[in-house]
Amino acid sequence: MTVNRTTTPSNRYWVVGGLLAGGVVGVLLGLGLSTTPEVVGVTDPGAVVRFGHPVVRVLLDLAATFVVGCSLLPKLLGFDRPAITEPVLRVARPAAVVGAAVWAFTALLSIVIRAYETRPDADLTMPMVVDYVRRVGAGQGLLFSAACALVSLWIGVLAVRRGESVPAELRILISMFGLLPLPVTGHASNWKYHDYSMISMELHVLGAAAWTGGLAVLVALVAHRRGLLAEALPKFSKLATVSLVLVSVTGLFNGILELALNPVVTLPGSLFTTSYGLVLLGKVVCAAGLAVLGANIRWRMLPHIAQHKPTALVGWAAVELAIMGVAFGLAVVLSRAPVA
Repeated sequence: MTVNRTTTPSNRYWVVGGLLAGGVVGVLLGLGLSTTPEVVGVTDPGAVVRFGHPVVRVLLDLAATFVVGCSLLPKLLGFDRPAITEPVLRVARPAAVVGAAVWAFTALLSIVIRAYETRPDADLTMPMVVDYVRRVGAGQGLLFSAACALVSLWIGVLAVRRGESVPAELRILISMFGLLPLPVTGHASNWKYHDYSMISMELHVLGAAAWTGGLAVLVALVAHRRGLLAEALPKFSKLATVSLVLVSVTGLFNGILELALNPVVTLPGSLFTTSYGLVLLGKVVCAAGLAVLGANIRWRMLPHIAQHKPTALVGWAAVELAIMGVAFGLAVVLSRAPVA
């Protein structure tokens, strides 16, 4: 028996709120699974950096992901029925602008926090922040991402004013381009497979953004319109399947490689004895749960949705998005978790 649930404005906030709450829970869970070794002679940056920076970073990732989802929406809905799709896109376009603003702000805030983290015993000044960006690749990556967010914001404002005369492909390109430097802000690997690992991480980030952002926007804006949903969801389902495989394979590749090539620890024991291994296992559990939920939507609900029948899509997708948020939070902690 199916349940008829529509997406009211309050449900939209509930769905997006579940994604954000999942991200914070993921950060706290990841920090609980990991330990940061004390380094003699190095000042502890304090709880603001230890807890605040991962939260800011997961908000950055989720905001960028939401912009990607809003940018993908016109391609999922199609362009042959503007009278039906335009009411949805009129909501998605300003939402993308807000998401881009949050993305830019959190990227810049992340730079400031990380600059302070490198010298917690000194007063935080603008020259210190500038020096951090000049010296550290992570700062440069975050600054580039912030610049892309501002470009995405500008293009988003143009789209609000001019509609779909601003190509959706351009919005997708800019939003995804801004994600590419983010992997360099995590672990810095110097071994011979570094280039392959970075390519894998880029694919991992892009796949996760398209999957999560697309689902969040579809559920928030389209789930109550059965005709549009019947057309958009099959397209998204194919994208989600490719993304699931891509995210799972690249995530395992990078995680296992990081542990396998570490001279201090050995597999498989390091999966259970290191902070990195434990957080990685948490991500694997999330991926398994997402695969089950995604299969339920694709194989059980999609046939009913194609026939414009009521389903419990909103409820199931909300659970999936919450788990996605947890996975994003774990990923933020994993990027800086000690391997040994």
